[in-house]
Amino acid sequence: MFTALSSGLSATLRGLAGRGVLTEEAIREGLRDVRRILLEADVGYEIARDFTERVRARAVGVEQLKAVNPGQQLVKIVHDELVGLLGEKQAPLAFASVPPTVILLVGLQGSGKTTTADVYRPAAEEQLRQLGEKVGVGVWGRSGLGGRDGSDEAVVELVQSGIATALHERARTVIVDTAGRLHVDEALMRELVALKGAVVPREILLVADGMTGQDAVRIAKGFQEALGLTGVILTKLDGDARGGAALSIYGTAGAPIKFIGVGEGMDALEAFDPARMAGRILQQGDIVGLVERAEQALDRGEAERLAKRATSKRGMDLGDFLAALTQIQAMGPLEGLLGMLPGMNAKALKQAKVDPRRLKHVEAIIRSMTPEERSRPEILNGSRRARISRGAGRPVQEINQLLGQFDQMRKMMKGFGKTGRR
Repeated sequence: MFTALSSGLSATLRGLAGRGVLTEEAIREGLRDVRRILLEADVGYEIARDFTERVRARAVGVEQLKAVNPGQQLVKIVHDELVGLLGEKQAPLAFASVPPTVILLVGLQGSGKTTTADVYRPAAEEQLRQLGEKVGVGVWGRSGLGGRDGSDEAVVELVQSGIATALHERARTVIVDTAGRLHVDEALMRELVALKGAVVPREILLVADGMTGQDAVRIAKGFQEALGLTGVILTKLDGDARGGAALSIYGTAGAPIKFIGVGEGMDALEAFDPARMAGRILQQGDIVGLVERAEQALDRGEAERLAKRATSKRGMDLGDFLAALTQIQAMGPLEGLLGMLPGMNAKALKQAKVDPRRLKHVEAIIRSMTPEERSRPEILNGSRRARISRGAGRPVQEINQLLGQFDQMRKMMKGFGKTGRR
């Protein structure tokens, strides 16, 4: 996430933070690099200029504190200004005091609304129904139009009937998806204004493509002027997004980022926190986010069982190892987890080329073993390994490598257990 932006800012600030004395000339030179990095990340020129000017005004003349040199104070100033640029504070969803809470989703085609649908695309409703079944959410679709076309009046009628049904079934939240367009046009806005007036949504959220940079900002500004957005969902931040949209959208459109999309799965939506995102950009990590993700994804009882097995005299077997891998995969892409650790260099992460398929290959190998083989990997002779290779579709060398790494890990974990019992 924001690899070039994160690497550039961190390198520049490290150079400044290492200085015992920070002169005005050094600050000016460093902030010139900061502004260049922001512009290369597709941050708007005026926003980049104002950002560096605010940092300069706060940094010039800063006095050295005990145990904190001026360079380190400058890093803190940059962090605080980044937080302000990203929205100042977390903006959670606002729920109605009397349900259902109506949330209106708006956006253009290709912005990440592929997991939603509209009444103009024949296959979209079926796609949405399938997604709804996966998460246990009811879907009210085109069939409610009674065969009528997708005119503005019919769309409003469809949404109103869906909300009435949700009210009858005591649903607490209703998400109203809207038709996407290739660009902002009069017909799109007319329909959205009609919907807003008819259903009075509690939230109007723009789904914007985080990889489009300043285009996303311009789109947000257009929707804001027409509808009055309450927030933004910025998608595709797991890709090669430069960061310009995230750093510009709040200051330009005045709408806070409420969620970010970090993958294509149903669980790849994260609540957005400006302070924690600023920390991740400056490679200070996001331990709070990592812990929260673990609490949501991990089975506490299973985690405690695995911890005891890992440090026991016998140690983990391959069945336990498979259970641990399943827990890790539930937390999301491995590269994203590593990026939340303090000091993790974005450039090094990119060079590491974390391959998510590797975990799947390991899982396939272990699942191709019998329960006895998982419990007693020492019995895995040549013929057994060849059978496992055929079952998993992986070469024998990969199985040998896994067993060697597992043996080393088991010895290390047992060593930790002995140290803890002293």
